[in-house]
Amino acid sequence: MNPSTAFATVVVDELIRSGVREAVLAPGSRSAPLAMALAAADREGRLRLHVRVDERTAGFLALGLIRGTGLPVPVVTTSGTAVVNLHPAVLEASHSGLPLIVLSADRPPELRGSGANQTTDQLKVFGGAVRMFHEMGVPRQEVGQVAYWRSQIARAVSVAVGFRSNEPGPVQLNCPLTEPLVPTDGPDWPEPLDGRASGAWTAVRAAGGQPSAISPGPKTVVVAGDGASQAARLTAEAGNWPLFAEPSSRARIGPSVVSAYRLLLGAIPLADEIERVVVFGHPTLSRPITRLLSRADVEVVVVAPTGSWPDAARRAATVLTGVEVTAADETDWLARWQHADQLARPAIDKVLAGQLTGPGIAAVVGEAVGADGMLVVASSNPVRDLDLAPVVPIRTVANRGLAGIDGTVSTAVGAALANGGATYALVGDLAFLHDANGLVIGPAEARPDLRIVVVNDNGGGIFSTLEQAGTTDFERVFATPHDTDFAALAAATRTPYTLVTTLDQLRAALIRTVAGVDVVEVRLPRPTTLHTELQSAVNQAVTQL
Repeated sequence: MNPSTAFATVVVDELIRSGVREAVLAPGSRSAPLAMALAAADREGRLRLHVRVDERTAGFLALGLIRGTGLPVPVVTTSGTAVVNLHPAVLEASHSGLPLIVLSADRPPELRGSGANQTTDQLKVFGGAVRMFHEMGVPRQEVGQVAYWRSQIARAVSVAVGFRSNEPGPVQLNCPLTEPLVPTDGPDWPEPLDGRASGAWTAVRAAGGQPSAISPGPKTVVVAGDGASQAARLTAEAGNWPLFAEPSSRARIGPSVVSAYRLLLGAIPLADEIERVVVFGHPTLSRPITRLLSRADVEVVVVAPTGSWPDAARRAATVLTGVEVTAADETDWLARWQHADQLARPAIDKVLAGQLTGPGIAAVVGEAVGADGMLVVASSNPVRDLDLAPVVPIRTVANRGLAGIDGTVSTAVGAALANGGATYALVGDLAFLHDANGLVIGPAEARPDLRIVVVNDNGGGIFSTLEQAGTTDFERVFATPHDTDFAALAAATRTPYTLVTTLDQLRAALIRTVAGVDVVEVRLPRPTTLHTELQSAVNQAVTQL
């Protein structure tokens, strides 16, 4: 067995022993040993391999698989520009704390700086975005290589999932491989290639932290940002406090949720009474929350189990690993917020009735997903529209680490494959166009059950709600209309396509069984005054408070 084949065989085996069950591959020559080892493991049923022709698509597909399974996922590329195409996904993984394992094949070091084909400096190419970088030594046919390979894979997986740091994120293992790159006859390997019978080569135990007590007293609200988890909901309910939860927080459920919090924060004097905010996750969705966390008269307590914590306004007074609420707030604080929410919800629904709007579309999609479903929602307007829709107990996935629109379709495909059942995606037209390659799925690849709802307002509708609206050259440099024929785009990949222009048509299109990938396009005018109308309606509804 030649060194490159031995290396790849051991690496893939140790990844599986360390908990890997899904892997993503983009084709290439230098990565051939890893590709063949992954394909063999797929045939044996030890993991599931997904092959994509575009590295950027491959990276975001891996993120979707991670979000769907919670397990680390390796992505394998060949050398050169292929590696750098993973950078957007690596950045998203870094800011979202997702255990992405980059296995970047490389030429041997002696070819660097020589002008050799597809050879560049791949060392620490992702800079500080990865939790760990390691260049694997060039495989050699000598005793001790197996222990090195296996221990390094076990370490990399441990770092990626944050076992010791409580700070999961991407890692890169750069893998210089020498020819031959395919299996060949030759002398036996000088030591057994086997791993440990007990599992991973190195068993890494998690590092824990003790929760801190938090008492009632100040008028407190709980903010649940992206990835907050059920800890935010449980804290709010234990303290009898209002819960302001973003759609991708995994905490947007239960009696403490205030669905119209974004509009209420700008409508009622009640917001001025807030004295303390307990923050979970990564809140990035709304300016009212940003303003709340920036207030000098509000105590900000951040709950962060990892080594880093969100504090964009630099106002955090305390950072805790975890919290235990000592007693519930016995005042009418939560009841007053619940009453305001009950007044605001009909006012919002009245504005949205009878017209095709982003929040109305999000509400219909949320109903279709149901309590047992999964929804992948794009950044920009779709996730904000979902935030304004009535709260429904659905599992919501979003790339909110950097809130980019790139890779959304591929993330949805990965999440749907991991989900194993009907999955929906709510995306804007620009997000869809940005990752149209995500629809390119080879005939030998697993196909998910995924319905992609594209809200098409022919450009960057979110800019109509921001300061740029009405400026000179707005249409060209901000709105960026594209006039794309989505039916033709879908047809290029033989993806079933439906156009709808009313909410009733949308409901009818969503009732159909989700089987394979299909696209539902909803065309609507670009929003201009909708947010102002919603805020005004809520202001009027809560004037009695």
